[in-house]
Amino acid sequence: MGTGGTLTGVAKFLRSKLPDVKIGLTDPCGAAIYRYFKDGELRAEGSSISEGIGQGRITGNMEGFSPDLLFEIPDTEMMDVMLDLQRFDGLAVGGSSAINVAGAIRVAKELGPGHTVCTVLCDLGERYASKLYNEHFLHSKGLPVAPWLKSVADQKIVDEEFFRVVETATDVAKKH
Repeated sequence: MGTGGTLTGVAKFLRSKLPDVKIGLTDPCGAAIYRYFKDGELRAEGSSISEGIGQGRITGNMEGFSPDLLFEIPDTEMMDVMLDLQRFDGLAVGGSSAINVAGAIRVAKELGPGHTVCTVLCDLGERYASKLYNEHFLHSKGLPVAPWLKSVADQKIVDEEFFRVVETATDVAKKH
């Protein structure tokens, strides 16, 4: 969780319309916000390679918020989901999005069939080309490496073309 604005705002709206909705909070391993909602203590335990989430403070927009489900996602699971999204869905996302999808998968498993699960893809992979899409960085952290990643010896970072946006939301809207 970053500042919590998206999660708490969406949760407030959905709960006002659907009182039985379940809201899940997903954070990287060691995140202080996860611990805060799990144990009531704002403390970090461990670390993660994820960036932009797993913050260590409670912001004003979190006041009164309480998730129904809590998930802590290890880096290996984040990487597996991130690489699967690229390979099977053509989505080059960043770590925050992969953690959100990993949480959505866990929610779906926990709730079982007959439920609708949604999440937010909040970052693109291009911001992480030098780390999460870098073979040598991933090896140095003991994390999974996709076979399609080129060696950094051949290429400093993954080509920008890999992350090229095919259509923007504006382009799609103009067609309809």
